[in-house]
Amino acid sequence: AHDVDPIELVMWIPTLCRKMDIPYLIVKGKSRLGKMVHKKTAAVLALTDILPKDQDTFESLRNRGYEQYIQRYEDIMTTTGGKIMGYKHMSKQRKKDAAEVEESK
Repeated sequence: AHDVDPIELVMWIPTLCRKMDIPYLIVKGKSRLGKMVHKKTAAVLALTDILPKDQDTFESLRNRGYEQYIQRYEDIMTTTGGKIMGYKHMSKQRKKDAAEVEESK
């Protein structure tokens, strides 16, 4: 769920799922997950047994999780922050470039 507090409880789960090649979804609201297990709220839900009548729904959710997060992982990680370097990094890079120009003379 996206509204877990403290976030440290669930922030490692996407990394583990990526490493183990397990599809995952981030659900809007702990209450939605809680309805699945007949509780008020739930932070995380792992599906282990699926009823035969729900197999199609499960497959569509699994495919959606795989497409949205596992397959697009590299794209998501490279576009975060808009590929704009911070001020400190740009300053170090300018100094490094200037030193290389001085050495080449």
